Amino acid sequence: MFDLPDNEILPLSKEHVFWTWSAQAKVNPIAIKRAKGVYFWDVDDKRYLDFNSMTMCVNIGHGNERVIKAMQDQAAELPYAAPGMATKIRALASKAVADITPQGALTKVLFTLGGADANENAIKLARGYTKRHKILSRYRSYHGASAGAMAATGDPRRVGWEPNLMTGVVHFLDPYRYRSTFHRTNPDISEAEFTQDYLNHLEEIILYEGPESIAGILMESVTGTNGIIIPPQGYMQGVRALCDKYGIVMICDEVMSGFGRTGKMFAIEHWNVVPDMITMAKGLTSAYAPLGAVAMKPEIAAAFDEHAFESGLTYTSHPISLAAAVANISVMKEDRLVEHSAGMGAVLRKTLVDLGEAHPSIGEVRNIGLFGIIELVKDRKTKEPMAPWNGSSPEMAALKKYCTDHGLFLYTHWHTVLIIPPLIITEEELKEGMDILDKALEITDKAVK
Repeated sequence: MFDLPDNEILPLSKEHVFWTWSAQAKVNPIAIKRAKGVYFWDVDDKRYLDFNSMTMCVNIGHGNERVIKAMQDQAAELPYAAPGMATKIRALASKAVADITPQGALTKVLFTLGGADANENAIKLARGYTKRHKILSRYRSYHGASAGAMAATGDPRRVGWEPNLMTGVVHFLDPYRYRSTFHRTNPDISEAEFTQDYLNHLEEIILYEGPESIAGILMESVTGTNGIIIPPQGYMQGVRALCDKYGIVMICDEVMSGFGRTGKMFAIEHWNVVPDMITMAKGLTSAYAPLGAVAMKPEIAAAFDEHAFESGLTYTSHPISLAAAVANISVMKEDRLVEHSAGMGAVLRKTLVDLGEAHPSIGEVRNIGLFGIIELVKDRKTKEPMAPWNGSSPEMAALKKYCTDHGLFLYTHWHTVLIIPPLIITEEELKEGMDILDKALEITDKAVK
């Protein structure tokens, strides 16, 4: 039924597939046929080390038999149920997600199909709960490609679709220390002062926009592809305090940073903050099946006790996806992958620091758990990036090509290199990838002024 010679996969795909995020005539994908652990293989049996967890999502690694078996069993028992029905797997999955939220405080769970519609539904919930309209989000955020999630997105992916996006979104700045707008002439400011300046910036925007009009603040707990920007101490606590002060719903987007990626189940736990809602996807099933979720405090759900929540999805709480989620969470606990991520994060940090000392094209390195980034620059003093804003460069293209040619699959974004491997990665496997990257960085070193 599914027979197709390996050498026909790529030409047939290029003939019929419409590719996302791509100019169709320029697409040249890797044609892959299998994956296991931290590796995948193309149709020519070339092996690649997956340094990006495919799309920052295969947290438990490829081919985990426990998750596959759970999905098979669920498909045999009950492959689908209507959205208004209760099922055993829906009960178990909602409890499994609620139990792992910070302090177990987000006890109600709405399942979606992915991260974008999780964020869309969180926005609807915040608006319905507060009876307000505006949503605040950050300029370096990415929240998804649907009309509402794209409106909340701050980065340039939003611009091409404007003005035909959801209204009512106001953006503010990330606390991005390496390229801080407020501190170019005073880079040595203390962390406490740095934090307060960005909290003051946020509160000023709240006041300008009118607190009585703002339903929610939607933020990636750790900014993802747009920089792996780790909040300074006190920042998340300060945002929580501002939300409490003005009656604003705090929504943490953990689509990328959740499920052990940062060395905690959810990144927000690093700062002992309990948001009002958490959106999640990707690592929720480790991408073995499509699934997203909004976990919320009970008082938000209670706002809809007497009138309907006017939203829904045909595939909400899809049994096979929920089986993947329950099994995935179980695997993470059994194999202590959150703890492993924290431990490997320390190894990654040392390796990144060593790379930074060895390569003049590295301006800064950052990581939290197995969520890492290298910023490449042409001049460390001026911080001129290796590629322009919202663009690439010959050096960045050559670096990525070198890595791909040598069996290392990773994601580059503008002037940065992201390091987001499966959480099961070992020290030896991490070294294997970093050794290839070490050689690739000789390309960008040649561009340093």
